[in-house]
Amino acid sequence: MGGVQRHGYGGSPALRYRYRVAGCVLLSAHLLVVGWLALRPLTAPWVTAAHLEPLATIRADLALGPWGAVRTIGAGLLPFAPLGVLLPWAGGRIVASTPVSLARTVFTAAMVSLVLQVVQGGVVGQVLDVDALLLNVTGVTVAHLAVVPAVRARLRRRGEAGPTRAVRREEPDRGLTPTIPRVGIAP
Repeated sequence: MGGVQRHGYGGSPALRYRYRVAGCVLLSAHLLVVGWLALRPLTAPWVTAAHLEPLATIRADLALGPWGAVRTIGAGLLPFAPLGVLLPWAGGRIVASTPVSLARTVFTAAMVSLVLQVVQGGVVGQVLDVDALLLNVTGVTVAHLAVVPAVRARLRRRGEAGPTRAVRREEPDRGLTPTIPRVGIAP
């Protein structure tokens, strides 16, 4: 069991396997949906040039007013946000450093988003946008920080509490030896 804990995987092997399989299935389904939505051709009377200046699109979105900005910026944050939870879940690590897990998750999501943005630039009606990449990565970061450390802490606590309950059931608690006050110890 020491070797298992050293690598950051907690729980029984069957439980870890089920968590990883569920995470991989959900991750694959999410990537398929996001890929389909991002790479489908759009009909537009005209298409702007690629947006390669950082924060230019976000500034334009903020100029739309509060509701327009929330809608367009939220549309950039939300599609990739589930990756902040699904990537660590598919990895199956219960015991992991939060900064390392965050760096690994954000890097992977940034690479997926970058590939999607580059491929999207060649699709009819779609435009390469650097700000979309920044928003995607921000959504992943926020989702990871909001969910993953708390869930891992809960799973670790539940994993630590599990073996102690089993030991108590196997060994009945006999309590303290009863003593009578003012009675000396026999020689």
